[in-house]
Amino acid sequence: MGFEADGVELCEARPRNSDVRGVQLSDEQQGDGAAFPWWKRGVIYQIYPRSFQDSNGDGIGDLTGIANRMDYLQWLGIDAIWISPFFTSPMADFGYDVADYCDVDPIFGTLADFDAMLAAAHAHDINVIVDFVPNHSSDEHPWFQESRSSKDSPKRDWYFWRPAKADGSLPNNWVSAFGGPAWTLDETTGEYYLHSFLAKQPDINWRNPDAKNAMLDVLRFWLERGVDGFRFDVAHSIMKHPDLLDNPPAPEQSYFHKDMGDYSTQDHIYDRNHPDIHGLYKEIRSVVDSYDTPERPRFIIGETHVFTGEEWSALFGDGLDEMHMPANFGLLKVPWTAPAIRDHIEMIEKFVPKGGWPNYVICNHDDPRTATRVGPGQAKVAMMLLLTLRGTPTIYNGEELGMENVEIPAELEQDPAGLRVPGLGLGRDPERTPMQWEATGNFGFTAPGVTPWLPFETVAAERNVAVEQENPKSILNLTHELLALRKTHPALASGNWAAIDGLPEECLVYTRTTAEQVLLVALNLTDNEHQFMLPYTGTGLVVTSTGKDRTGKISLTFMVLQPNEGILIDITGAKLA
Repeated sequence: MGFEADGVELCEARPRNSDVRGVQLSDEQQGDGAAFPWWKRGVIYQIYPRSFQDSNGDGIGDLTGIANRMDYLQWLGIDAIWISPFFTSPMADFGYDVADYCDVDPIFGTLADFDAMLAAAHAHDINVIVDFVPNHSSDEHPWFQESRSSKDSPKRDWYFWRPAKADGSLPNNWVSAFGGPAWTLDETTGEYYLHSFLAKQPDINWRNPDAKNAMLDVLRFWLERGVDGFRFDVAHSIMKHPDLLDNPPAPEQSYFHKDMGDYSTQDHIYDRNHPDIHGLYKEIRSVVDSYDTPERPRFIIGETHVFTGEEWSALFGDGLDEMHMPANFGLLKVPWTAPAIRDHIEMIEKFVPKGGWPNYVICNHDDPRTATRVGPGQAKVAMMLLLTLRGTPTIYNGEELGMENVEIPAELEQDPAGLRVPGLGLGRDPERTPMQWEATGNFGFTAPGVTPWLPFETVAAERNVAVEQENPKSILNLTHELLALRKTHPALASGNWAAIDGLPEECLVYTRTTAEQVLLVALNLTDNEHQFMLPYTGTGLVVTSTGKDRTGKISLTFMVLQPNEGILIDITGAKLA
């Protein structure tokens, strides 16, 4: 039965547990998070290097540009940067086609520039995560050049080579994520090679011990330079079924959050996530762990587009000895409604193993900007959600400004995902446009008069770092504040998460709880006002709000959320009604 106030029917809210502090806390959650390794207590900031900062006036961002922005990153309050690939590459897929895993492409600088950038990051107490591409190399990599040279090449089995079937058809029915068959005929030997993405990205055969050891040596190369961890690209795909069996048709309920063309027509049970992946990641983890020190624990996060909570959880390893964190992309996929978001969070909380640690992302270089996907009015609410959940958040560069997708004219499109499968909106250029640092010229990204590799937002003169830093109500300053609060409020760093029942379906309200502190987060996911009853007596203390217009004490009995509003409230000591 609802309550009524001022003629508005109100929902009867209640916590999910009888104690205001929520469910019983684990040992980790009862502390202040200070003993956590950096990857548990911190926030990761993804940098797409082509679009972050150009230091040499060629219109493309580079490693020196990243080094030059360390003061900003430290001010923002992030704890680690994940840098998308900067390795030597012909750039068929903008660096995700690697021709030399142990060098820097001249577009981005040199190994010396990388070392200087890494030193600058560490001097600013910022960890560096390298984007490792294990599933495939470039067809211009010397390994593949040797592999394709002869059927008798010592490196032949480093990649997947198969003859046509007896009827002349392809070796199997697998399709590329970028459209078309996953097999290309190589005229040198008359056999087909496998590529899960572009034909210029042949898949590496990790079942070959020499290929595996060569890739492990790549990890050692970067670890010995001092990197703090790796993000494994398409981490779920590096082990296929050894017999390369045909995939069955896709189930009626698609796994994918967007139409992937031909790729969406199959159930990908044989070309990805084979059970043997677990033994391989245990081996990879042992290599990475061997470089751990008390001062600098190393870290692995995997891009894991798996389809169930069980598959996701399994990638932690049965002894937490595989990935430190399999990446969780659920918030990219669920409808932007309180019930759907809550269901996803509760699923993650259910499946994260004991001792494991969840993580969340709401945007990256492959998916639409948050402000485009959920609407500009919800951008601050989305940021408050991301930075107040239990787990490690990842912020994609530009999200802290509320950047939106940029409409790219056909003649300027560059992304192969869109060019190869037109009409489905799969092109990723719109979310990869350059950072906007100041109001004039080329907005601080590159030298005045230089044409950047992709165009800027039309509102870049108003939506940039310099302008937003001066506006106390900007999403940039909200992000900065929330990142600071994660360091000073134990409940945000390490506390338990629990939702409150009985609220309007348009609102998501939850608590973050440690033994010493309870915080309440109230989010309105619509552009309408909502009123409801909370299950507490007395008042709480507003910590911050998306509109920066709430201060002091606030009722914990009757709550009014303005359109597109989020509020963070300290309710430590509150009593249940």
